[in-house]
Amino acid sequence: MGTGDGGFPKAGLHRVRDVLARHVESGRIPGLVALISRGDQTHVEAVGTMRHEGGAPMRRDTIFRMASTSKPVAMAPVMVLLDECRLRLDDPVQQWLPELADRRVLKRIDGPLDDTVPARRPITVRDLLTSTFGLGIDLTALGSPIMNAVFESGVFSQGAVPLPEPDEWMRRLGTLPLMRQPGEHWQYHLSHDVLGVLVARVTGRPFETFLRERVLDPLGMKDTGFHVPADKIDRLPPSYAPNPQTGEFTVWDEAVGGQYSAPPPFQAGGGGLVSTADDYHAYFRMLLNQGMHGTERILSRPAVQLMTTNCLTPEQESTRSALARNAVHVSFGQGQQGGWGFGMAVRTYRGDYAPLGQFGWDGGTGTSTYADPENRLTGILLTQVGLTTPDPARLIHDFWTTLYQAIDD
Repeated sequence: MGTGDGGFPKAGLHRVRDVLARHVESGRIPGLVALISRGDQTHVEAVGTMRHEGGAPMRRDTIFRMASTSKPVAMAPVMVLLDECRLRLDDPVQQWLPELADRRVLKRIDGPLDDTVPARRPITVRDLLTSTFGLGIDLTALGSPIMNAVFESGVFSQGAVPLPEPDEWMRRLGTLPLMRQPGEHWQYHLSHDVLGVLVARVTGRPFETFLRERVLDPLGMKDTGFHVPADKIDRLPPSYAPNPQTGEFTVWDEAVGGQYSAPPPFQAGGGGLVSTADDYHAYFRMLLNQGMHGTERILSRPAVQLMTTNCLTPEQESTRSALARNAVHVSFGQGQQGGWGFGMAVRTYRGDYAPLGQFGWDGGTGTSTYADPENRLTGILLTQVGLTTPDPARLIHDFWTTLYQAIDD
């Protein structure tokens, strides 16, 4: 591939492959699939094996647990409903989610759960879309009564225990006070799972059914969903969570008989999708093409622009920055992009080799997907090594560093 044709020079591609191979050869990453695309050029690398102890090689069609990299894709059905005026940004959500009516808010984020004041206003669709509805996973408040209650109530969708069905999940969520006033602060994760319930209640159909009909099927994302069917389970590697002290490889989730081997009771938009590099490429290329897939429109141009633009005020954004900059022992430096759109980070300052406007997100199972409008570029890196140690974060960092060096026109 020569330069100037919208692709990557061969030397740059070799360097990307060398860096990926070095991480696999270190023994800390069993295997990975990487896809980089620019203009109409697409390049895929599959390196290493599915299991830590060897066995079947990683392949282009290997299926991965996407973890939080689910968020950008799971956001699309909400945008469809906004496009069709079946939802409005500032509609209070309690007409569909009565469990979130009449909220109480903690006086102090680390205070007792019964020390509350009434919410100043109802929770809106916008609050859920921007992750500012008042509840979330706050890594800067671990060990506080409210964070303990979130984990104990069984509403956190990235834990080891499967979630209950949506109505029971909403009931449990409704027993918790808010950590912040609605609209006040960005808080991670939980809003995306609430949005899946919202879509189901507005449409009267399961979240996955609507997602498949309006997004996955039109994009040809045939390997994306909330579980892996039996005839594809051999394409799913185990998910590892290395021991943070010893680095020893611990299987967090096995493929056969594991969390993703049967349809779950709760379809978690915050982190429940499985997918492949090519499926995710189809989705992010659609975003780069302002909502178009070939001749078919999936989302309106302004819907895509809204999703992929920073939507946080400086006050809302301050907690997001605190997570990236002050919790590096937990986030390993992931998340230093500044802004947040709907379901994804948006770069608002130059924190590394990527330009402003790049959008996408990473997942706790060692996944990373971003698109860059300035360079017409998509990059996807998929492993199944959890961020219990810094190794997958270092791999993701090195992938993006070498990928940007590979652009040489």
